[in-house]
Amino acid sequence: MGNNNQIGISSKKAQQLAAKLNELLAAYQVFYMNVRGLHWNINGNNFFELHLKYEELYNNLQLKVDEVAERILTLGAVPLHTFTDYMKISALKEAKGIHNGAEGVTLILESLGKMIVMQREILKLSGDAEDEGTNALMSDYIREQEKMVWMYAAWLKKG
Repeated sequence: MGNNNQIGISSKKAQQLAAKLNELLAAYQVFYMNVRGLHWNINGNNFFELHLKYEELYNNLQLKVDEVAERILTLGAVPLHTFTDYMKISALKEAKGIHNGAEGVTLILESLGKMIVMQREILKLSGDAEDEGTNALMSDYIREQEKMVWMYAAWLKKG
């Protein structure tokens, strides 16, 4: 194996990827909690519609949290697992007191935009490391989230 880890990726590149994936994990955890808060606190004319969409989104984010953490482990590193650590490195900040649908959807759009940028950066690193596992994961996330951006942006334009 030499300078490669257990899955045949350069140990140095795997550690760089794991560090970026931990940043992504932190952002996903903050995003997840923000969307839970939106779900709990939404009110107004769009309550039923957004309450369900927020639940759908936070369930999606919960799966991604697990997948990213497991990818970090697969690369031979340790995923962060405390909110203290997450808040230190997350590109997303916690959101409080959002009850309005348009504000909530705007927060989601801003968060998705940041997540996509982070994932594109990881995609470049994983390509350079010939890490198809991370590459495929990021490609899947980006494709899915670009569609989400289109759909949430379309919702915002409705009214």
